[in-house]
Amino acid sequence: MSEIDQVCDMTDALDVMCPMHVQLDNMGRISHAGPTLTKIFPDQELVGGRFLEVFELMRPHSVTSMDCLLETAGQKLRLKKRSAPETGLKGVLTPVGQGGAVVNLSFGISILDAVRDYSLNAADFAATDLTIEMLYLVEAKSAAMEASRKLNQRLQGAKVAAEEQAYTDTLTGLKNRRALDVILPRLVEECKPFGLLHVDLDFFKEVNDTKGHAAGDVVLQHVARVLVESSRDADVVARVGGDEFVLVINGTINEEVLGRICQRIIKEVETPVPYKDTMCQVSASVGISIHRGEGEATVEQLMDDADIALYASKHNGRSTYTLYKPELREKGPLAVGS
Repeated sequence: MSEIDQVCDMTDALDVMCPMHVQLDNMGRISHAGPTLTKIFPDQELVGGRFLEVFELMRPHSVTSMDCLLETAGQKLRLKKRSAPETGLKGVLTPVGQGGAVVNLSFGISILDAVRDYSLNAADFAATDLTIEMLYLVEAKSAAMEASRKLNQRLQGAKVAAEEQAYTDTLTGLKNRRALDVILPRLVEECKPFGLLHVDLDFFKEVNDTKGHAAGDVVLQHVARVLVESSRDADVVARVGGDEFVLVINGTINEEVLGRICQRIIKEVETPVPYKDTMCQVSASVGISIHRGEGEATVEQLMDDADIALYASKHNGRSTYTLYKPELREKGPLAVGS
């Protein structure tokens, strides 16, 4: 076998075993580049170019000639491409022939960026290169993390749904007393002003007794719609008992505004509700208390004030609203049935 054939066989072997290698002549020019190295320079002809003009040697940084480069034989080299993207590389040089050298390069920790930037795959690496196993591990880890992320999303969604269900009245879709017990103390603690409306239905027991509980449920759902339509997204609407509701009108303490809200609620609640072949009709009494965002008012006091005002409305003939005043408390409890 001729010397030329031996050189060709060696080059073919290096292309298979070291696809990122580069062969240099005694002037430091590239005489051959492995297939993967060629792939990462798609717009540049490597053969004939000077190694130190194609790559910037970061360490050792004092190398400026082929003679200096040969002195680094066996050392770990740190380089980067001079052309964009300036991918970082690691390498090792071994002298060959009459002043020439072979430099074998690798991506090191920049492998993931390189695979993405140059669309590399398993065929671009030697079969024994641990990079392949690492890429498989990264892919497996990514798949596992994605599966974990999706599972966490489902679990979080289930948790949110469970919490939402725990704070929701199943019949009307409104907040329940448990939710109100969380929201009101927070508003009071943060000194947020709000109007509190305690709504109780008049003659609801009669509907339940004469037309059945199914008819009563239809009426309650009608009232829930009225309350939601009479409030804003920032407000809180809760069903706190059989036919009792509470509205928290956030940021509103104007008595006239709260009165107009009550008037609308009372008017809409009195609209007859069809059930099967009959009509169900109730009215609403409302008590109002106001939290001005100052002082030492407690949730219990605000609820009690609204309750006293509510029963004043019942005492005054139902289907009306009453704003709490201290003198109402002086009159003592007004026990009036619904």
